[in-house]
Amino acid sequence: MKYKLSVFLLMAAFLFVIHASHACTVIVAGKNATTDGSVIVSHSDAGPDCRVHIVPGQKFEAETQCPVYWGMTELGRPLGHYGDTLGFIPQVAETYAYFQSAYPQMNEHQLTIAESTTSMREELKLDLFLCKQIMTIEQAQAFALQRCKTAREALELITHLMETYGFRPSCVGESESLVLADPNEAWVLEIFSVGNSWEPESGKPGAIWAAQRVPDDHVLIIPNWSIIKEIDLGDPENYRASSNYMQEAIDRGWYDPKSNMPFIWQDAYSPVAREWATSRFWLFYATQAPDLKDWPDRFTTDPFAGDGQYIQFVEPLSLYPFSVKPNKKMEVQDVIAFQRSTFEGTIYDKENAPVWYYPNEEGKLVKSVHATPFPTQDMRHLLNINRRRNVARARGEYGMVAQLRSWLPNDIGGIYYFYVDNAFTSAYVPMYAGITDVADCMKIYDTEVFDNNSWRWAVDFVDNMLYLKWQEAVKDLENRRNPMEARFFEEQPLVDKKFMDLHKKSPKKAKAYLTQLTIDRQEEAMKLFQDLRIELITKYTNNKQGI
Repeated sequence: MKYKLSVFLLMAAFLFVIHASHACTVIVAGKNATTDGSVIVSHSDAGPDCRVHIVPGQKFEAETQCPVYWGMTELGRPLGHYGDTLGFIPQVAETYAYFQSAYPQMNEHQLTIAESTTSMREELKLDLFLCKQIMTIEQAQAFALQRCKTAREALELITHLMETYGFRPSCVGESESLVLADPNEAWVLEIFSVGNSWEPESGKPGAIWAAQRVPDDHVLIIPNWSIIKEIDLGDPENYRASSNYMQEAIDRGWYDPKSNMPFIWQDAYSPVAREWATSRFWLFYATQAPDLKDWPDRFTTDPFAGDGQYIQFVEPLSLYPFSVKPNKKMEVQDVIAFQRSTFEGTIYDKENAPVWYYPNEEGKLVKSVHATPFPTQDMRHLLNINRRRNVARARGEYGMVAQLRSWLPNDIGGIYYFYVDNAFTSAYVPMYAGITDVADCMKIYDTEVFDNNSWRWAVDFVDNMLYLKWQEAVKDLENRRNPMEARFFEEQPLVDKKFMDLHKKSPKKAKAYLTQLTIDRQEEAMKLFQDLRIELITKYTNNKQGI
């Protein structure tokens, strides 16, 4: 097999760490853990290509070959061009329509895939100039959305692709976790590399992988870290794994089967955990299942508490379960709220750093109007603010919350709440599994050239304007954005009814209705943010700030 790889795209993949590595948070809720019986799966902060468009289903002649791309997550090319070709696999007779972005995430059958880059031991990492593995996680996602209808079908296909063609990490050389979800269930799939010595003709798996089904009444988080622990292959309804899932650890001296200790997948292949992962583990389980156990106490309003070493626990990963039954069933708005979290009211809250406080005329400490949970790099250096990461990210790319509803036709059953840039600032605008197009503003983005017609630039513009007077400007944002988002949710029963009435008469007209509704809402959100930036500069211009 011949490989074609540009040095530019290879370097771009490694530079990806600067802004996106270890920044993707996945939240999942099984159908019995949600208020309406839907399966919910989300992904915050994905790859650089935040543009989204619909790739229609197609039919192919027999013996057609399908390219395997490298560079799908990157910007700098027209829509429909996905990078360099590493190799080819057999094409199928028919493919399904799906949403294409850096990490493609939903298709017309409500099959949805969320991704989170994870950490793996140094010995497993690949030299991309030497290795023969060609299957990236984003390419496998695209193949699954093109060819599969259910989570289990996607699990079977992706693991086959990884074993046959070899897992090639595209995000800073690290491992990957996926959540494969449909309206009935969700599975977590974790994939590690096997090293540079793998040969496609060897007959050995080109990856190490394990999968676990999410209990229907449970919720979970993947904060850029492996979450699978013990694996019971005697229970294939809940666990799957590659044939080498344990042997690789034994051969490398990471597990001794004679020790009488259980084999813990998470411990075998992951390095020592980092705080950017454990902080999100803690926040999710301490808020969703506060009564489950005695979680570390990191809630505080004391701006100095974050600097106190005596209150900061260094907890083992075993503290956090694979999943948990929540105290309260979740809905889409709960996931959105978590994606927007800045760790407010905890020791990780950068908006509450001591440096933001100063004495007023009465000698009482007051918070600066410029206090922000997203201090820039220069601000952090100047003010000596730590770099602990939020769930929401000022330098985000895009993300989504998918709601999968089994009791409705796929076209309307799958709702894909999509945002760009910073979840904290952006609006979540719903798209539907059956739409055939999106607004033009969703398809445009160039990091080097401002474009007034780009949804990403519209959000980024407002995000920057907030820094003029953050504490007050954020309220203006919420006063404009939140009613629009609330209306989208309030209108959903009416949208469902109108779609079903149309669908009985003409499925084609029902699909056209959803498509136009989606475009209208995207253009409405675009106009709201374009107007908001003018309001913010008018209200908070530095000419009104006592300079």
